[in-house]
Amino acid sequence: MAKRILIADDEPNIVVSLEFLMKREGFDVTVVTDGEAALAAMAAMPPDLVLLDIMLPKKDGFEVCQQIRAKPQWQAVKVVMLTAKGRDTEVAKGLALGADAYMTKPFSTKDLVAQVRQLLGPA
Repeated sequence: MAKRILIADDEPNIVVSLEFLMKREGFDVTVVTDGEAALAAMAAMPPDLVLLDIMLPKKDGFEVCQQIRAKPQWQAVKVVMLTAKGRDTEVAKGLALGADAYMTKPFSTKDLVAQVRQLLGPA
């Protein structure tokens, strides 16, 4: 069975490319455009990994990550934060809240696929 990836990002150009890339790699993909929708999608069908933007409407990525890590049933879900905010303080905050990896935009799609594969193994 294909591993599931939840993409939580409100930038249409990023979403289209991420969705295409992850589907091409053999993953099942769900897309949401705000933090509340991300948590609702998690509750409906927890993914294996979340590609999580920090600057999201309704709830930001830091809040979403914190809530994912607060629920025992979601402990195995991997979280990769994707953001334009690359300062050391943001990276430290994301990792402290339980993100498994942190990538700054713009990122190399090759590097992102390598990171996802490292966290999940083959699709």
